[in-house]
Amino acid sequence: MDSHTLDLLDFDKVRSLLADHASTSMGAELARQVQPSRDVTKIREQLALVSEMVEALLANQAPPFGGVHDIRMVVRRAAIGTMLTAEELLLVAETLIATGTFYRYRMRLDGKLTRLVEMLAPIEDLGPVGKTITGTIDGRGHVKDSASPDLAEVRQKLAAINERVQNVIKKLLRDPQLRAILRYGNATVNGDHYVLPVAANHRTKIPGVVHRTSSTGETVFIEPAAVASLSAERTVLKGEEDREVRRILRKLSAEIGRWSRHIEGAMNAIALTDLVNAKARFAREFDMYAPEVNTEGRLWLRSARHPILEHLFRTKETQAERQVVPIEVRLGVGFNMLVITGPNTGGKTVTLKTTGLLSVMAQSGMHIPAGEGSTVPVWSHVLADIGDEQSLEQSLSTFSSHISRIATIFATVDEHSLVLLDELGAGTDPTEGAALGRAILDQLDKVGCRAIVTTHLGDLKTYAFSNDRAENGAVEFDLETLRPTYRLHIGQFGMSNALRIARRLKLPKELLQRARKYLKRRQGKTGELSRLQQLREEAEKARTEALAHQHDADRQREDYERRLAELDKRQVEDAKLNEWRSRLQAGDSAWSPKFGKQGKIARVNQAKGTLFLSIGIGQWEVFLNEVLPEEPKTP
Repeated sequence: MDSHTLDLLDFDKVRSLLADHASTSMGAELARQVQPSRDVTKIREQLALVSEMVEALLANQAPPFGGVHDIRMVVRRAAIGTMLTAEELLLVAETLIATGTFYRYRMRLDGKLTRLVEMLAPIEDLGPVGKTITGTIDGRGHVKDSASPDLAEVRQKLAAINERVQNVIKKLLRDPQLRAILRYGNATVNGDHYVLPVAANHRTKIPGVVHRTSSTGETVFIEPAAVASLSAERTVLKGEEDREVRRILRKLSAEIGRWSRHIEGAMNAIALTDLVNAKARFAREFDMYAPEVNTEGRLWLRSARHPILEHLFRTKETQAERQVVPIEVRLGVGFNMLVITGPNTGGKTVTLKTTGLLSVMAQSGMHIPAGEGSTVPVWSHVLADIGDEQSLEQSLSTFSSHISRIATIFATVDEHSLVLLDELGAGTDPTEGAALGRAILDQLDKVGCRAIVTTHLGDLKTYAFSNDRAENGAVEFDLETLRPTYRLHIGQFGMSNALRIARRLKLPKELLQRARKYLKRRQGKTGELSRLQQLREEAEKARTEALAHQHDADRQREDYERRLAELDKRQVEDAKLNEWRSRLQAGDSAWSPKFGKQGKIARVNQAKGTLFLSIGIGQWEVFLNEVLPEEPKTP
């Protein structure tokens, strides 16, 4: 897909909004990398997957992302033999325990959500591996004494040494002669050594090792000789403890390395689940629906809204609450090109961007902010020239920049493309601009692509009258409030309404009459065009109504076929169940919904349609049509 068009359509902002709805860093990363696809099967599968997730969210079955961390790099390091730290192992453990929650979540999902169940299939219950870690390392990241007999033994020796050191220090501090030469009556710790604060002029009165001196030089911190020998022994034991801790961490890391492929598969599945979950949450928040996808170039956006504009109106606090006006856009059904006219700030550019952005969103496997029944084709390219792209670096004027971009579009466009051109023919002499605009429209028509074009030029408003594959569109303007309503009307061409606005603003009558005379001289065929426009409006209204009826009929037919398929499936299941019941005999097991337990059949009376079922210490007579082969799965 054309990267320049994606920038013009602000697709990055949509990806950012999608990432904000992710629950993990992995899902957010995938959301920022979402790209439109041209594979219609893949697109339909992704849309159906998001629809199933929406259904799961509505049923309060949100995926359990608690405790999930992105441990993929850590696990890869373990797989190549790197020793992980205790803190890294704890993150791994928490995530592996979370996989067990995901595994049980998959088991609880409604059986109808087949795509979700299949997507979650690579997630195994790796909780036991995680619990091996938590059984060895405590929550503070310390290896437990119970991790190995050798570690327990060396720590017992260390505890004994520490106790002996404490006893020696306490004994020394009880000596009145020694206390007399101390700066204060307590021992302090310097690194791993217990030291006494001795006055510098008395340093020779206590045998031991000087570890440091105060900043004034008046105090020296001495480790008594009786303690120094114990400290040396403790240093040896500390080294043994460190070696044993490292051995345990290496062993745990190696265990993670052995499970690395399983962990990697589970993490990738969780990341994909989070992406689908983000799409579903985004869809619910912005009232989106899955569009119908086709390969015939049929586009019909019903009550479409621009998601970024809607997000802006929701979050902007400096003005009164506003709502996006939904629009109806259609292409490829009766016409291939739509020429939109109307006033500035009337919504023409928003119509272009909404159409392009929703098309890209659909091809990215996302629901779109449009009504149910909207239809979107799979475009090979979406190519746009929108806005004032004057290039200062290349010394191009606004007109030259537009023409340069259109030339690039023609080098890429094909019959399966969507082309969006804003203000066609603007930026130059109106007569030449209109002639060039008509030639561009002719060329787009020759290619056979779908195109939406906006313009102010009066000459281009009549283009659709001479081309059956083109149609006019107009954005509505309220003459009472002198403000645009942003509604799009297909089958009409927009008027500038300059004279009507001037009259509302109380310009002199004589001036307005003179302006009308000048306008009539330039528009000799206004009456004929008005009658032709009225006929096209009536035809478009009839076409819209026919399409709406056809769509409703298609939905009813699909609903009928779905119900018929469900009925056929139920009849097949009932037939299998009745056949199973007809073959029941003593010794078989059966599930009784009445008692909520599995029991063993004592005897069967097919003529009476009953059987005796042993449950617990009793036998119960139940009807044959009440028993099942096994306990039904609860959604």
